[in-house]
Amino acid sequence: MPAPAKTREVSTHCPYCALQCAMTLQITQAPEPGITVEGARFPTNRGRLCRKGSTAAELLGPRTDRLRAPLIKQTEDDGGHSFREASWEEALDHIAGRLSSIQTAHGRDAVGVFGSGSLTNEKTYALGKFARVALGTSQIDYNGRFCMSSAAKASTEVFGVDRGLPFPLTDLDAACTVLLLGSNVADTMPPFVQHLEGARSKGGLIVVDPRTSTTAQLTADGAGLHVAPTPGGDLVLLLALANVLFEEGCTDRDYLAQRVRGVEDFRRSAAAWWPERAQAATGVGADQIRFIARRLGSAAAEARDGGDPVFILTGRGVEQHRDGTDTARAALSLALILGLPGAHGGYGTLTGQGNGQGGREMGQKSDQLPGLRSITSPTDRAHIAGVWGVAPETIPGPGIPATQLLHTMGTRTEHGPAGVRALLVHGSNVAVSAPETSRVLKNLRALDLLVVADFFLSETAAEADVVLPVLQWAEEDGTMTSLEGRLLRRRRAVDPPSGCRSELWIFAELARRLGTPTGFPTDPAEVFEEIRRATAGAPADYSAMSWELLDAGHAGYWPHPATGDPSADTGRRGSPELTSTGEPIIGTPRMFAERFAHPDGRAVLRAIRPRAQAAPRAAELTLTTGRLMEHYQSGTQTRRVPTLDAAHPQVTVQVHPATARQYGLVEHGFAVVENAQGTLTAKVVLDAGIRADTIFSPFHFAGRGAANLLTRGLTDPDSKMPEFKNTPVRIRPATSLEAAA
Repeated sequence: MPAPAKTREVSTHCPYCALQCAMTLQITQAPEPGITVEGARFPTNRGRLCRKGSTAAELLGPRTDRLRAPLIKQTEDDGGHSFREASWEEALDHIAGRLSSIQTAHGRDAVGVFGSGSLTNEKTYALGKFARVALGTSQIDYNGRFCMSSAAKASTEVFGVDRGLPFPLTDLDAACTVLLLGSNVADTMPPFVQHLEGARSKGGLIVVDPRTSTTAQLTADGAGLHVAPTPGGDLVLLLALANVLFEEGCTDRDYLAQRVRGVEDFRRSAAAWWPERAQAATGVGADQIRFIARRLGSAAAEARDGGDPVFILTGRGVEQHRDGTDTARAALSLALILGLPGAHGGYGTLTGQGNGQGGREMGQKSDQLPGLRSITSPTDRAHIAGVWGVAPETIPGPGIPATQLLHTMGTRTEHGPAGVRALLVHGSNVAVSAPETSRVLKNLRALDLLVVADFFLSETAAEADVVLPVLQWAEEDGTMTSLEGRLLRRRRAVDPPSGCRSELWIFAELARRLGTPTGFPTDPAEVFEEIRRATAGAPADYSAMSWELLDAGHAGYWPHPATGDPSADTGRRGSPELTSTGEPIIGTPRMFAERFAHPDGRAVLRAIRPRAQAAPRAAELTLTTGRLMEHYQSGTQTRRVPTLDAAHPQVTVQVHPATARQYGLVEHGFAVVENAQGTLTAKVVLDAGIRADTIFSPFHFAGRGAANLLTRGLTDPDSKMPEFKNTPVRIRPATSLEAAA
């Protein structure tokens, strides 16, 4: 008889999006080793997994493409370059020596650090500390600048704090109306869709998207309404909705009088956008604008009388613009004049990256310290300095945001360096994900030193002088913070390849070599204890969330400040709220029930006036970019999973049939999309659900298929978010040589 299988199970969370679906890893040691994934009961996913999550285990185990030893670039006799394997001792000595010499010659800020919203909270925290203490540089930012910066800026200004969803995701289940702008959740986080079923059953799902996305299709058969504005038209649309609500007396006047400042300023700015004027700017009919406004107004009124709640949700589609912060402000303002946040529903923004929320709280942003503390606040600097064991004046000030950091690095002027001369990259593939990738690649190659930590040889790692092999999601312990502000335990399930190391260990070893006067713990639990001290009293307060509580499966929502009462800190005083799986909820699952986070407890509105947008010229179309169900971010992981890659193996461009006829394109043929920034060659997909003046391409692919070859370095003046969603381009059929390249 065959020997019985020896299997153990580990409860953890998905390595992909911020929904952070719960899953169980089943690790079989005998008779044949293997790893399988199953969805687990959890409030956000309820046992479901998407295609990415269900295939996540394929990235684990023995793989020929996995990095297993440090790599150092060497010059060949013919002038080319190749990598050779090196010991960790040699690689770290080399890095520390080069960093020291560069900073000695050019100053502390000659070294930059680029992080990620996919790192655990512990690694994110340690990365920010390493940059500011061990390197002493202000030049640190991360790829969340490309994702969440506009919504974060708007939420901070309006509510006083940035938490993506200031309520549990399960609150959406009871909604009668959900206005969803710029997010294709049915593809990007499919288990999310079950939380929209309540609104769909009541005909109240309203999706705003210039194309009939998979999510927009959910509004069919009486489930709701799909609205397709011109790309960049969302801000005016939101102001027009507010205009109708004010004009028709559908606002919550009592709520506004008691809880909001600046209402009159916002009302006057919305007054400029009556529906007929907005129709010309957005392509959305005036009657449709009035219909949506009245639906929202009547639903909010019913909610105030004890009816079902109303929610307004935004995603990157309305935020990745030069006016992305204003658009997010307008959505927040619309929610407030309806009286929703903290009372009869709410506003939320759908964080994308796995630790997109925690990643922007732990101090890797150019202007931020852990806990959402401000790097320019003397009080915040003093608190963090005490935790780090350094003098406050030694902590550098604000750095420059990600796009500027990448677009100036390696460049020189007659007066000296214009940007950093060395860059350390952790958890990001900027050679694919950054705007104007040709410019970014050129600048990467001009650096004096590029160090990339990754588990595969990504397109950015291929440009590096030193590549450091690090641990994957199931090979290390840590915590993540989901799109709800819920703190979760990620658990080690398998042993990593022998040559790979944790970034916590790397930071400690480099800090020691650089003569750093403060310690860098390598145990994630120890780092988490330091996070608790660092965030105590901050807007994102983790101080009462212990490693033991999280390890026991309790749901912890920040802010959760320590009170000195152990029963309060564990959430067990009285009759605590329970999750759907029965564990106590600790912390603050729902924010703003009584007050907002500004000192006077009120939300803050102000006038919003759209800036003029440059319209596409004759023969130009508008390119908008986004995600596919099968792929994640730059594709470094998902393009290595055979079933996902086979489902969508190459870049495509989605074109309306009428547009294809106009430009001589044929389905499944190839098109060249081009502008002053670059050229993209993509396979044509015809879709009558996209606007005829708009084309769509996913951003997961590299080389000639990188959509960000075309996107410009234009940024929002407030958030410094790049404008990914509104790029003027030309399109034509590819020649046979171009198609074959």
